[in-house]
Amino acid sequence: MKIISTNIGTPTTFLWKGKEETTGIYKKPTNEPLYLTKNDVLGDEISNRLNHGGYYKACYLFSAAQYPYWKNLYPHLDWSWGMFGENLTVANFDEREVFLGAIYKVGDAIVQVSQYREPCYKFGHRFGTQKVLKQFIEHGFGGTYVSILEEGHVAIDDDFIMVERPENSLTVAALFQLVFAKEKNQQMLKISAKSKAIPPKKRIWLSTFIK
Repeated sequence: MKIISTNIGTPTTFLWKGKEETTGIYKKPTNEPLYLTKNDVLGDEISNRLNHGGYYKACYLFSAAQYPYWKNLYPHLDWSWGMFGENLTVANFDEREVFLGAIYKVGDAIVQVSQYREPCYKFGHRFGTQKVLKQFIEHGFGGTYVSILEEGHVAIDDDFIMVERPENSLTVAALFQLVFAKEKNQQMLKISAKSKAIPPKKRIWLSTFIK
């Protein structure tokens, strides 16, 4: 896994149901190192601190390998890295092989794979249609948030070096698909409900599906 783009969002306003909203999802490549703090990416716009940023959502990663699929669906859009609101676009990031709770050293920082991404109406506005939310969930590759265990700079061409991989965990793809599945795999639920990499409220919510 290697960083191929570092992306930053500036405040963008739009109208939603008659009200003016602000979002930081319109991220663009900066070609500069980013500083990862315990709660966010320094200089990146976070308009809604209730649902974005914080320890479990400090930085969002998305796989460059997923871009061709979406470009084919939405060829009319003005494509650039950062299109999905990710801070880091990552090459060789296979969500079926990266595990929840895994710890990596990248640049000067140490990060832990943490939270799945839940797409919202602002993501739909970015793509020009709310139908993209359902498509995003059905496709099953939502990227991942990471917690920042040690703050530091990260830059293009920095590799993710494995520090620790949990023995009993789910892959990023499996967690994403589990969350949105109508029929939830019981064994996967038990694993995810015990993972301290997931926020306590999410663990509690997942545990309610255990029979």
